[in-house]
Amino acid sequence: MNSTFFFEELWKQYTLKTPSAKKIKSILETAGNTVSNDHIAIRTFDDPRINIEVLAKPFLAMGYEEMGDYHFEAKKLYAKHYEHKTDLNAPKIFISQLLTYKFSDKLQQTVKHILDSIDPELFAQEYLILQGRIWDIPSLAIYEKLQEESEYAAWMYVNGFCSNHFTIDVNKLENFDTLSEVNDFLKNHGFKMNTSGGEIKGTPSQLLEQSSILADKIEVTFKEGVQEITSCYYEFAYRYAKENGELFTGFIANSADKIFESTDMKLQAV
Repeated sequence: MNSTFFFEELWKQYTLKTPSAKKIKSILETAGNTVSNDHIAIRTFDDPRINIEVLAKPFLAMGYEEMGDYHFEAKKLYAKHYEHKTDLNAPKIFISQLLTYKFSDKLQQTVKHILDSIDPELFAQEYLILQGRIWDIPSLAIYEKLQEESEYAAWMYVNGFCSNHFTIDVNKLENFDTLSEVNDFLKNHGFKMNTSGGEIKGTPSQLLEQSSILADKIEVTFKEGVQEITSCYYEFAYRYAKENGELFTGFIANSADKIFESTDMKLQAV
């Protein structure tokens, strides 16, 4: 599979779960903007069968390299980001994993049971990230139990492997000069922003500002019946230049911590 097809397939699967992303891309393009992707984010568990190192393999094969790592103490997450060695226009990749060993024995056993139920050969697939949820139809009872400890774990249980968000590179939009202008444009079109930690996360002094819409909700078939659950969301990033004139390409852990909450079911009720 070549990289162009891979990213097209990743976008296709993402927009099936996130119709808002397709709408936003369309209205921005209709307004005369070129929509470029700053980065793609992926979630997983820390199990060695599916951890960051496993999901990063296809990206490394495409010419990406590891650039930074991040710790999220409150949410008990760890993440790494990757950049392409030669293609400056290639989207950055941000992969996070839930540190299950920091949670209760019950959560650890639940995650292990889910993964142990899968044919080991499925884990060996080169493009595991394109496979979606590879375990059985989820149980609403298990989902709600996981949610008590970790919204991230519950989300992963239902959604499986996919991109949890794509990110518009605001610097490359022709008709906007600031992230605030983009946010106002989105709100004027009826989209609801993630206001956790403020509508804009980060500051010019940190060299990165980020915002996101709240995740779409889609109908999920549970063993107990159908229920609407958060899927994925669209993010927006504006980057500032470092002292050498080059744009900052990393991430700010405190900002990413609040961006994660775009999929939080509790925010949907606000």
